[in-house]
Amino acid sequence: MTVEAHLDPTRKQDFVLLFDVKDGNPNGDPDAGGMPRTDPETMQGLVTDVAIKRKIRNMVALLGENRPGYDIYVEAGVSLNSQHERAYTALGIPKSKDKSKDTTAQGRARDWMCQTFYDVRMFGAVMTTGSQQAGRVQGPVQLTFSRSIDPVLAQEHGITRVTRTKEEAEKDTEMGGKHAIPYGLYLGYGHFSAPLARKTGVTSDDLAMLWQSMGLMFEHDRASTRGEMTLRGLYVFSHNDQFGAAPSHTLFDLISVVRQVDGPARAFGDYTVKVDETIPDKVTLTRVVE
Repeated sequence: MTVEAHLDPTRKQDFVLLFDVKDGNPNGDPDAGGMPRTDPETMQGLVTDVAIKRKIRNMVALLGENRPGYDIYVEAGVSLNSQHERAYTALGIPKSKDKSKDTTAQGRARDWMCQTFYDVRMFGAVMTTGSQQAGRVQGPVQLTFSRSIDPVLAQEHGITRVTRTKEEAEKDTEMGGKHAIPYGLYLGYGHFSAPLARKTGVTSDDLAMLWQSMGLMFEHDRASTRGEMTLRGLYVFSHNDQFGAAPSHTLFDLISVVRQVDGPARAFGDYTVKVDETIPDKVTLTRVVE
């Protein structure tokens, strides 16, 4: 059976994601009191790769619930060392001594972690903490920071709460704040390495899960400051072999976003997304979301 190009783990894949946010905070910076991340020189908005990976992990946990091989390694409230210990228990490796220098045990544990945890298999992990270690895995999927097309205006909105925190508080109301930008359209990039995928055991089902999770990741990540965050485009360039038939930057340049209004953009309709159809030979473009 022929596998669709963007679902073939033996091919190099490069992808573009386009998403927007309205009256929300796509990625707060804890070093700036939770304000939306920005480039201080251009004032373009930024969303880290870590933030996108968190949303993908959360979506995989929902879609892959109770499915073998779709556990999540980096999970809120679960220590990483306890995840390593699961491998040793499942493989029957004695935990009575420090395995930090036992390369054989680490290798077996590393393979088990790749088979069991989707995010280890796809994103990689450094699993060298604790006494029951599982080595290092270089993941085949890597994401860049996403950057807004235009500068964004980060604002703080004061809010009040009518319920007091403490019984002895003198005032009936308390003050708080929310950070948001009026609108921002963000562009980010990703890469999938077929040689690394072969080492971690990535399958066609894993790639299908990746694209599906990215397509739904904002739909199930709603919050008071992310109520209108939407994936507007997901474009996958699939090469005809594992090493690639064209440089990724030349493929990314085929997709451009142009603002169509003179004043500040406030909606996705204020932009036009253009895809240059002169795709290089031996490369296939799949519009997963458009």
